[in-house]
Amino acid sequence: MTRIGLAQILSRPGTTEANRKASVDAAASLFEQGADIVLLPEMAVPWYSTDRDALAPLAEALDGPTVTDWQAEAARHGGLVVGGLCERSGDDVYNTAVAVGPDGVIAHYRKLHLFDVEKHCFAPGDVGLSVTETAWGTIGLCICYDLRFVEVVRVLALRGADLICVPTAWVRGFDRRQYAEGELIPHAEGALVQANLSQVFIACASQVGAGDGVECLGSSVMADPYGGVAAGPLSTVREQLEVTDIDLSEARRAQARSELIKPRSDRRTDVYGVWHEGEPL
Repeated sequence: MTRIGLAQILSRPGTTEANRKASVDAAASLFEQGADIVLLPEMAVPWYSTDRDALAPLAEALDGPTVTDWQAEAARHGGLVVGGLCERSGDDVYNTAVAVGPDGVIAHYRKLHLFDVEKHCFAPGDVGLSVTETAWGTIGLCICYDLRFVEVVRVLALRGADLICVPTAWVRGFDRRQYAEGELIPHAEGALVQANLSQVFIACASQVGAGDGVECLGSSVMADPYGGVAAGPLSTVREQLEVTDIDLSEARRAQARSELIKPRSDRRTDVYGVWHEGEPL
């Protein structure tokens, strides 16, 4: 079994150092509860914003203070920290997710899909979609809005991901529904559906509360490869930490639901052929 820790926290505007410390404290608390992998939200450091003038001076390289602190925590507990930060590379600023183990960064992803105002702040992701072998299973990374594009999860699953870790800052405006406290919001419902259709675990950790001109909705969730809720949904209004145990090998078993139903091998790539084994035709 693998224990996953979901860290639903709010990174407050203008408080980079405090937000970095909060991310480390959340990771430490979840590791102390036995987590093997800790998932932090999108842009946990410095904070979620679409103001390039505010973020650019705070953007970090992958050997900067945030990754250094996350690595130290991972080394202290022998685990893995996955989280979002604002990355600088040359003159570009990226909305980035990293998986950091005791020896440093083992996976690096830059958000592919940017909506509206994000396009004026971040450079579009340019490192593609990849999966990484870990001591617990094969993981893939994507970020928030990427889940609105079903190809992302499907490609990561076809490339062998058992678990997709998704730092998010879910906000209003994508769906018409109003949300009640503790409700599974449509963003999270989408993760459940995609987990079922692509036979993969999907872990989502969202920011929550009033941020920099946005209200983050929480509802962090762990979806199992049958579309069930393995953990959450967490609160829609308050910060919260939760651990859950999952059997990542179940993702492989879910590819064949029975002797008669085998959704992975029953794909008709000869007809629709958009993706085959995760590669474009």
